[in-house]
Amino acid sequence: MLRPALPASLLLFLAVVLRSGAMDALLSFLDFGAGVLALVSLSVTVLWGLAATDRMVLKSGHRLLAQAVHRGTGIAGLGFLALHIWIKIAQGHTDATAAAVPFTDGARPGLIGLGTLAAYVFIAVAVTGAVRGAFTGITASRWWRGLHMSAYAAWGFALVHGLRAGRPAAGYALVGYAICLVAVAVRLALRMRDSRRNTGELP
Repeated sequence: MLRPALPASLLLFLAVVLRSGAMDALLSFLDFGAGVLALVSLSVTVLWGLAATDRMVLKSGHRLLAQAVHRGTGIAGLGFLALHIWIKIAQGHTDATAAAVPFTDGARPGLIGLGTLAAYVFIAVAVTGAVRGAFTGITASRWWRGLHMSAYAAWGFALVHGLRAGRPAAGYALVGYAICLVAVAVRLALRMRDSRRNTGELP
């Protein structure tokens, strides 16, 4: 008795949602919110990735947890990024060619191009991160590390894209982006300092 009722209930629910205008409100929110959620998720991914390299405060178990959070927020960020791109194309803010080929948007080639370029780098970092075990040997490991470090540049491109390509950011968004920027810069500086100490470059 319940099996036929479930599809009918879902169809009724969808009909009510469409008739009430809730779908239009959802699309309107995602038109702005999907990009923000992608940027926030990727910012958190960068921060947790930096935290996962800490050896002064975190123990091995904590670093494993940080790596798990880093991967999880990265996956969430890519999901929101895909949704953001789909919404922008569906709403006519850009076209599929501009979304796929950097710096080809007719209205804002630079700002949209930065977003496209950042997306490609994030995807490459995610794919190579998932198959890190394939990068064995000193040379391959250096290539992997260099590609993974390019995520910082991609995050910077995404930050500029998010702030300038869409509608003017609200005050709280600017404050949030500034906090993320400062946090990443400070954590990255500490990581570089610790790395130099470990190699004996600093006393």
